[in-house]
Amino acid sequence: MKIRYYASLLTLCISTLCYAQQMPIDFDDSADVFLPFGNSSFSANVDPQNNSNNVGQFHNDGSDPSQGFYIDLSQSIDLSTNKNITLSFYSFDPNAHSILLKLENGDNPNVEVRQSFSVPSPSDWKEITFDFSNAQLSSDGTPINATGTYTRLTLFIDEGVSTPGTYLIDNINDGSTPTDPNELDVIYSDLVWSDEFDTDGALDNTKWFHQTQLPAGGSWFNGELQHYTDRIENSFVDAGFLNIVAIKESFTDQGHTKEYTSARLNSKFAFTYGRVDVRAKLPFGNGTWPAIWTLGKNISETGAYWETQGFGTTSWPACGEIDIMEHGLHSVNEVSVALHTPSSSGATVNTATQMLADVANDYHVYSMNWSPDQITFLIDGVGFYTYRPSSQNSATWPFDEDQYLLLNIAMGGFSGTPDPSFTESSMVIDYVRVYQNVNLSTEDVFANKFSVYPNPTSDILNIRTDENIDRIALFNILGQTVLRQRVPGKQLHLHSMKSGIYVLKIYSGNKTVTKKVIIK
Repeated sequence: MKIRYYASLLTLCISTLCYAQQMPIDFDDSADVFLPFGNSSFSANVDPQNNSNNVGQFHNDGSDPSQGFYIDLSQSIDLSTNKNITLSFYSFDPNAHSILLKLENGDNPNVEVRQSFSVPSPSDWKEITFDFSNAQLSSDGTPINATGTYTRLTLFIDEGVSTPGTYLIDNINDGSTPTDPNELDVIYSDLVWSDEFDTDGALDNTKWFHQTQLPAGGSWFNGELQHYTDRIENSFVDAGFLNIVAIKESFTDQGHTKEYTSARLNSKFAFTYGRVDVRAKLPFGNGTWPAIWTLGKNISETGAYWETQGFGTTSWPACGEIDIMEHGLHSVNEVSVALHTPSSSGATVNTATQMLADVANDYHVYSMNWSPDQITFLIDGVGFYTYRPSSQNSATWPFDEDQYLLLNIAMGGFSGTPDPSFTESSMVIDYVRVYQNVNLSTEDVFANKFSVYPNPTSDILNIRTDENIDRIALFNILGQTVLRQRVPGKQLHLHSMKSGIYVLKIYSGNKTVTKKVIIK
């Protein structure tokens, strides 16, 4: 729930539309998207020979002989591991074709391989292999046994020929094993705070605070239309569920009359690092804007619970904001997550969306896993977006101090004009749970005193700790030592390392700490 005006509504829609992907590319999810150029176009399609198989459709309109398509990869293609890249090509015509496959954004100059071929018969698939031990430099055509890692793959179909055509491609594969970009780096297992809403009636006021005071100017932020109240009509527990109810009614408070009421709850619990799970179903109706989110306990916002406790020292967005779930900013059933930091100048640029089936009638568990190095968002236990800034500082990472939870429904604002027929609707919450790791072994407690960032990294890896470091060793997945360092400082230079997954061992006194490191 945004608490300041955005620069423009357009910034709400900046998301991971151009998803970074990894091999193999099989077009079975929304991340397998190529970006076209030169008036070409890309779209999803199904295999004409198997309607349960998704494929990519690549179209040249013939207006430019250099039409093509590219995709940026989250896991680099490493030619030292495998020189061959394969793909399956489908043609609707009997003509001869060629594909120029080019690898870019790498440690070495751009390299390419061209393969010319004909499919066995019209409307048929052909597997094609690109051998980069017999590649060319893209700059001048010099033959080369290509090496290095590359993060962009570019395709040209019939490059150099101004002939229109539509083609299908599937199963682009470099032989690598995919990794999960949303893998949790810390698993939190100890329930430290929760509300199961077991007692009917008013909320537990030892856990929740009703934030009702209007901001200066007499209206809530972003052009919202509601009063927040502490009335039981707007928030109550019934049959084990919290109901936050937005109601269309004329209501006067603090000298201002508004046409909608709702509730905005602040948790009287704040924490640094952990996991939040909230099982909820959402209100229906255009113009409803439900949110599950957190703010820095240090926010200087008059009327907020922690401000009344004397913690209000920092303005927004320097306090940090984590939006675990919002609905109403996009299409119906499309929920969004976001983070607000000073580096975004108040605009939402660190955000993602997920389309669900029926958020008004189906319960989903909306989660956020917050570690010292990353924040991962999950729905029903499946991660779909991770915020992991390459450089952590006060502008990008105001997330090393306590945050508290907020639950509310706003009306109007960026969610649009409420439906004229709207009367009332509820966000119904089954539970709110916060997990941390408090019952750790002595070894776990010591290990948690060390964190590494950024992770993944491509150049420099930093170690954050107040403990002494005697030496460091880095091992590849085969257990071979690839780096040893006795460090006076807490920084490793990895620019000469190949991309991949490594194990970092930190030796401190008579103890050893192990961390997984991803080099991209």
